[in-house]
Amino acid sequence: MSFIESIRTVLSKYATFSGRARRSEFWWYYLAVAIVEGVLYFALIVPGLTAYTTATMEYAMAGDPAAPIPAMPGSLTAGYLVVSLVGLALLLPTLAVIVRRLHDTDKPGALAFLLLIPVVNFILIIVWGASAGTPGPNQFGPDPKAVDAAAAV
Repeated sequence: MSFIESIRTVLSKYATFSGRARRSEFWWYYLAVAIVEGVLYFALIVPGLTAYTTATMEYAMAGDPAAPIPAMPGSLTAGYLVVSLVGLALLLPTLAVIVRRLHDTDKPGALAFLLLIPVVNFILIIVWGASAGTPGPNQFGPDPKAVDAAAAV
């Protein structure tokens, strides 16, 4: 599955928690989300954060207790808002692809709740995402590799 095809598949199954997702679908989608979030962060948050940090340091070094505390720039607030809204919009398809990936490895989707545990979640994403799917059909549906191979013929 290609990069674009995987993003299309995940977003077309926006809230579909049934079925199975191939490794390529899962990892290409994760790469796309990381790129989008990274670009937004560096474009919208870093400049405002730099300006705010500089103003705060100047305030601290001035030593004048009568000087007003610098306010957070509006660009930083707007940047946080945009990045948060994009993350919120991508939350449901991300959870859905995680559950479908778990289904491909013949695990129940409820295991996705383990991702709420800090540090462990990073390890689990790598292990579950890299694990080979169950060959052939399982309790969650047909093998997506076999379905793609049949469609290609």
